[in-house]
Amino acid sequence: MAKKVVILPGDGIGQEIVPQAVRVMDLLAKEYGIAIETESHLIGGAAYDKTGTPLPKETLAACKAADAVLLGAVGGPKWEGLDYSVRPERGLLGIRKELQLFANLRPAVVFPQLVHASSLKPEVVAGIDVMVVRELTGDIYFGEPRGVTGEGDARRGLNSMVYTAPEIERIARKAFEVARVRSNKLCSVDKANVLECTELWRDVVNEVHADYPDVALSHMYVDNAAMQLVRWPKQFDVIVTGNIFGDILSDEASMLTGSIGMLPSASLGESHAMYEPIHGSAPDIAGKDLANPIATILSVGMMFKYTFGKPEAEQRVEQAVSRVLDAGARTADIATGDETAIGCAEMGDRIVAALGD
Repeated sequence: MAKKVVILPGDGIGQEIVPQAVRVMDLLAKEYGIAIETESHLIGGAAYDKTGTPLPKETLAACKAADAVLLGAVGGPKWEGLDYSVRPERGLLGIRKELQLFANLRPAVVFPQLVHASSLKPEVVAGIDVMVVRELTGDIYFGEPRGVTGEGDARRGLNSMVYTAPEIERIARKAFEVARVRSNKLCSVDKANVLECTELWRDVVNEVHADYPDVALSHMYVDNAAMQLVRWPKQFDVIVTGNIFGDILSDEASMLTGSIGMLPSASLGESHAMYEPIHGSAPDIAGKDLANPIATILSVGMMFKYTFGKPEAEQRVEQAVSRVLDAGARTADIATGDETAIGCAEMGDRIVAALGD
């Protein structure tokens, strides 16, 4: 049977980077004999403009029926004045919640060709290979009660950081499993010295560790983890943390690699999966052929690994990107010194050509 993939370009540069990733997906599908049927749908600001909601029922139904979802990006200044309930980001959060995509895998790998693109010293970032396992459907982004009440000086904003023991247990198990196929080393990040919610996090992670005695487990407070990521990033292999801490730390980790445009992600549930770059919609460069499609292309590689069971396809994508970088191809975000930047479409052309070699 054909695999179904829903394409959600979204807003801003999502309209430019996703088509390049789809080209890679089509090429790999043909080579590995995987029949893929695709359909495109609206999400985010583009969906709100046409339907009045950032997550139309048709989009959600298609995603629930799909084997995988490929997402671009959502949001932009155009929609910042909307009520919170219909802002583009609610579409993304809604997809994650409705598909129960509780585990977000965000690899941060420094390609050797881009060591000098990082703002940190080459000796600090060379060889970095970190996997951030971020819990994706709980925490302060979804906790209740929430909202703004009152008027004038009496206004009060409230968001609740909430985790249940089963939510923590399932993401901890996912992280331990990831660590087992890497270096058997896991660092759990929390704020257990201040936040009772994350005190529970630490307790449950320790309980789960009893089932994975072969994995070395350490704990670190989030403020220290943020510092250590730029001080000595190579001490980390797999990091597991909650939704808001993971959002912040994985974006920080992206800059170790030289650009947020280089980092893919896989959001996994029990029966659904979504793949997306970790960057935003970059409305300032949208429509100018300046975006970096590499993160989205690498996300397709993760799709073939986790959804289609073809880890060798992910390796081929990474190798193709490496060869293109070896040849000196750079988009504006990773170009340094005298390097000439190429556009989004040309970067896509070169990676597709490298895959075909």
